[in-house]
Amino acid sequence: MQPKPRIMLIGHMTADLVNGGRIIGGTVSYAARTAFAFGFDAYVLTSAVVDDPLLDELKPYTKEWVVVPAQSTSTFENIYLPTGRVQYLREVARPLTYADVPASWREIEQVLFAPLTGELDGDMMQSFPHATTLLTGQGLLRQWGEDGRVTFRSWVDVHTLSHLDWFVLSEEDIALDPALEARYAQLARHFVLTRAEKGGTHYDRGKPSQYATPQVQVVQPTGAGDVFAVSLLCALHLTHGDISRSLTIAAHAGAIAVTRPGWEGAPTVDEVNQLLR
Repeated sequence: MQPKPRIMLIGHMTADLVNGGRIIGGTVSYAARTAFAFGFDAYVLTSAVVDDPLLDELKPYTKEWVVVPAQSTSTFENIYLPTGRVQYLREVARPLTYADVPASWREIEQVLFAPLTGELDGDMMQSFPHATTLLTGQGLLRQWGEDGRVTFRSWVDVHTLSHLDWFVLSEEDIALDPALEARYAQLARHFVLTRAEKGGTHYDRGKPSQYATPQVQVVQPTGAGDVFAVSLLCALHLTHGDISRSLTIAAHAGAIAVTRPGWEGAPTVDEVNQLLR
């Protein structure tokens, strides 16, 4: 029996405040559930309160995990106003460093970097030269004040971007500085800018090509970009690097994500098997 492929997921699991309660969130949470559906063993490095009950929801989708103990679990609150969404970061867990990565994990073949609160530094994201690496950049394009209100910041790290295999963002992430699209396209080996129902653009060392997204009824868009990113990384492995096919699989998986609320939007095993066929 062939061993399962392995994927490492690095970033903060989060608590999202919704209707007075807490629900699980964060890219690594969506990624673990999605990678499980793709048949991968997921190794999760995160930081949180060690007895946070939300960790119990994440555990069934992981092969192994390391939870760096923190006084708080990173916690976001989204307030929707007629003028748009206002986001607050209410609590922040601990930073994650390469020293937190178990030695037995350091040769894992696929690595997803999923920072949300500035928890990863450039050294971490440059420390896996033999893996296929993908960075989701939304958390690098935000800052917050003393009141926790999250606002946009422009982020460019030439050295980090040059070390990555893939960099994935939504056009919403750079809406306040659209010139970043051209900059990232030149710096990253592979840069994908997703455009929701309009599909997206893949830049291969600066050369653009378009991909399409299936049209579906949107229930909730949260997590779609996270599902897209980890699906792309999994599909690249399973298709032996077929980029066009992998983008199609990822786009369909991301479309599934918007048809169900919360992390229930992560595709099921049956849905992934259908996409792979």
